Amino acid sequence: MIFFQQLMNGLTLGSVYAIIALGYTMVYGILELINFAHGEVYMLGAYLGIIFLAVLTAWGVTAVSLPLALLLTLLLSIIVCSAYGLTIERVAYRPLRNAPRLSPLISAIGISIFLQNYVMLTQGATDMAFPVHFSDARLEIAGVDITWLQALILLISSLLMVGLHLFIGHTRLGKAMRATAQDKMMASLVGIDVNSIIALTFVIGAGLAAVAGVMVAAYYGLVNYFIGYIAGIKAFTAAVLGGIGSIRGAMLGGIVLGLVESIGSAYISSEYKDAFAFVILIIILMIKPSGIFGREVAEKV
Repeated sequence: MIFFQQLMNGLTLGSVYAIIALGYTMVYGILELINFAHGEVYMLGAYLGIIFLAVLTAWGVTAVSLPLALLLTLLLSIIVCSAYGLTIERVAYRPLRNAPRLSPLISAIGISIFLQNYVMLTQGATDMAFPVHFSDARLEIAGVDITWLQALILLISSLLMVGLHLFIGHTRLGKAMRATAQDKMMASLVGIDVNSIIALTFVIGAGLAAVAGVMVAAYYGLVNYFIGYIAGIKAFTAAVLGGIGSIRGAMLGGIVLGLVESIGSAYISSEYKDAFAFVILIIILMIKPSGIFGREVAEKV
């Protein structure tokens, strides 16, 4: 039963990693560059969730309907973080679109450091607590305890992953995103606004990061300005593990990462939980360097 309990905990954590990893893999799929400021957008989502919910609580919305307050908090956090994602694309990537590949990476790292310090100076360097305490009521399924919050996180994560998969594969904008990822020049020749599609990719990725941030803030109850760095590194690991640029790879990589971290913490040592993910990554890349669902790319001579 302890093993199955850790499986459930790992699925909850892995679903959050998967949502963050989707932002990395979407941007890489189109620009073939890593958005190193993505983890900080997730951190902003966590802080915004706390701030918006605190304001709604002060206005009495939480007392009237907690689900409504949480929904409004989630929507407002998504809107603000999406605006940050759009700004990052305009400031750190678009002006350097034709620059050497190292330039936008350095620019994104600069944005990441700026956002960390911005939050630290405006919100303080100490941990910030989530303003609502959720009930400890649990569901018991086959002897495994699942809190209502865990069930909600799994439900929201599953809906987002399925929804994104359907959006990319079956909508006009999704097809335009795939065409842009495959060949920007040809996409522009057939009438696709490449700049708008790239901006949309950043907006969607930032919105997903906001959802992950709010869910983590609610799950753990405490956040700080440094959580974006750790979560960003792990989500990047998940994206590489599944195959960078692959949507389903990011989903699977996040789930695998969460399971490995949870089970490793329970049976080996919680002190090294951050190391387990990288051990698995090294093993996978030794066996399949392109990741689980990644495509092999021939080297240019």
